[in-house]
Amino acid sequence: MTANTVLALYSAIIIAVSLLGGWLPSKVKLTHTGTQVIMSFVAGLMLGIAFYHLLPHAIFTLPEQGGVDTAIWWLMIGLLFMFVLLRAFHFHNHGPQEEDHHRVHEHSQRGANAISWVGVALGLIVHTLIDGIALGAAIQAGAMDDATLGLLGFGVFVAIALHKPLDAMSISSLMMAGGWSAKSRFIVNILFSMMCPLGAVLFFIGIEQLGTNSSVVVGIVLAFSAGVFICISLSDLLPEVQFHSHDRTKLTIALLVGIVTAYGIGLLEPEHGRHDSDKPHYQLGDDWD
Repeated sequence: MTANTVLALYSAIIIAVSLLGGWLPSKVKLTHTGTQVIMSFVAGLMLGIAFYHLLPHAIFTLPEQGGVDTAIWWLMIGLLFMFVLLRAFHFHNHGPQEEDHHRVHEHSQRGANAISWVGVALGLIVHTLIDGIALGAAIQAGAMDDATLGLLGFGVFVAIALHKPLDAMSISSLMMAGGWSAKSRFIVNILFSMMCPLGAVLFFIGIEQLGTNSSVVVGIVLAFSAGVFICISLSDLLPEVQFHSHDRTKLTIALLVGIVTAYGIGLLEPEHGRHDSDKPHYQLGDDWD
């Protein structure tokens, strides 16, 4: 398989699970506790992917001189960017359907329903495109190191594939609460499901134009994406820690399982980084001069 084939496979799966997430609210009513447990697991997974996958790969992909500082700076930029996006558009809501009905009612009462939908749409489009760019960068990072193609960017792919159904479910629930037709919900769900693959394809096209500078861009994007993943993860986790203390044991276990899963996926992936022959090796007692 080539990197393009891996991306095509990942994209097909992401589209399928996103469509499934958008279809579920019309057929299944998830319980509040069940929704929160799923959210905690996925949030833990994304947190683990950020620290065990994206950030280390960013550091190893960037030039050795100053690579750590550059990665941390771009991680912080990604985190703050997503924080501002969340504050501006209020699009990241994965509450159960009754909460979505309540939110739509509140917006209608204030005469801001249309504005709310524009904000939700813009926020989710940007967020999902960034997810796609992160996936494209993770695949490219592995390809640069001649990693096993079947596992390129696998951790990032799993995190996105499990998170996109929650986003699609949120969109469909809000549209149902707002009285949108089944046809309209289906069209919106199809368009939303394609945003992540579109982001990855755009990254692939852009990176081909950079030539020798591509590794720096890949490293920066990986670090930026780590910040985005951390912010998204904590935006799911922190409200639940504060408002759902009665379920804290279940939510904590789900969180830990997600983090352990992220770490376990890292054991399956090829190691990213510079070849051993390119790195100096020091042992205790060596002359550092």
